[in-house]
Amino acid sequence: MAQKPSIPKGTRDFGPEVMVKRNYIFDTIKSVFKLYGYQPIETPTMENLSTLLGKYGDEGDKLLFRVLNSGNFLAGIDQPEALDAVRLSPMISEKGLRYDLTVPFARYVVQYRNEIVFPFKRYQIQPVWRADRPQKGRYREFYQCDADVIGSESLLNEAELVQLVDDVFKRLNISTIVKINNRKILAGIAEYIGHPDSLIPITIAIDKLDKTSIEAVNAELLGQGISQQAVDLLQPVLFMKGTADEKFNLLAGLLQNSETGLKGISEMRLLFDYLKAMDIELTYELDLTLARGLNYYTGAIFEVKARDAQMGSICGGGRYDDLTGIFGMPDVSGVGISFGADRIYDVMTELSLFPETSSESTAVLFTNFGDREAKYCLPMLKSLRESGINAEIFPEAAKMKKQMKYADQKHIPVVIIVGEEEIANNQLTIKWMQKSEQETIPKQELIQHLSLSLEN
Repeated sequence: MAQKPSIPKGTRDFGPEVMVKRNYIFDTIKSVFKLYGYQPIETPTMENLSTLLGKYGDEGDKLLFRVLNSGNFLAGIDQPEALDAVRLSPMISEKGLRYDLTVPFARYVVQYRNEIVFPFKRYQIQPVWRADRPQKGRYREFYQCDADVIGSESLLNEAELVQLVDDVFKRLNISTIVKINNRKILAGIAEYIGHPDSLIPITIAIDKLDKTSIEAVNAELLGQGISQQAVDLLQPVLFMKGTADEKFNLLAGLLQNSETGLKGISEMRLLFDYLKAMDIELTYELDLTLARGLNYYTGAIFEVKARDAQMGSICGGGRYDDLTGIFGMPDVSGVGISFGADRIYDVMTELSLFPETSSESTAVLFTNFGDREAKYCLPMLKSLRESGINAEIFPEAAKMKKQMKYADQKHIPVVIIVGEEEIANNQLTIKWMQKSEQETIPKQELIQHLSLSLEN
């Protein structure tokens, strides 16, 4: 019996039509990255587990895909006791699939510090893997599109990243809102409620507010040893109303005894002043419930959501002050943003935002009714390609109906028809598929005629 073809849950195949749309997203994001001075790098699919473990918190570590040192490592082990011993041995796996692009980037910066010009602005568009439970908008394999600046503490970097986000989503025609907070403010709030050493469990819990109820978050906080009194103090702070300035003023009073908290407020005031000076069009707001569960964030944090689609964060990031210190290069601050290409694709599909035509698709198809007709078309086919017009010829001599069906199914807008009459008169017939119209022109006018028509 033949094996039924399948792929692992949480992964997907992408056909040509989908890839054209995905590449539209990648190319748009990449063009903005380059506009802001970011340079491309790539890192390996696998990293040493020592690089990955302990950087994402306990929950993140559980989602790491570990890779066997050898695909044949377990061969010949048939005793359960021996198998259990192997499972417990660190020798079974020393590598893992990358969980994100930020930690590998930090490792890269340290490894190549003598070749890098600081501040270093890099972008990276590659897949990452997480052993998560697959669901809508959440996959085990997905692409991230990251831009980071490392080696600078200036909040102009944060402001520029928000401006970059604005540029990307304007080009993709997605209406968005940027939520901004600061981990120092959250640390100050932890001090204010009497649990200064519980920042991580507090942020992990409140990071789930957009996925679950406040009652469930409170229950998790209590389960982590946060007192009921502290939970009661936390509620009005998280859901504070008012403008950003009003919130800053209220926070300054609540956190007056927290040096860290006051520094976070000062940073946010300056960031919002920069954003106001930049005259950014998108909506941005201070959201005190924004936590971002990853442990390495130390300053400003961001999340971007689509206004018109039911989807979680489609972009996020923040400031990390000493991620490179783990690899032996302390006190190097960085800030970055990551676009979730798969979620952006889902949003654009739901809202029908993709353009109807693409520079990757075939624009022109030459029909083929035999060797004589094909030889007549080949020089024109070559000329179109040299002019940057995507073109192909149907490979076999076939009935017109079959060739037109092919063009229709591939959404090819122009079909060039060449028969005996066209050859005799040194002409060709252009069929415009969307308008169901056709016209006959001299062969030598083809490129000029198509260039003008396809542009319009």
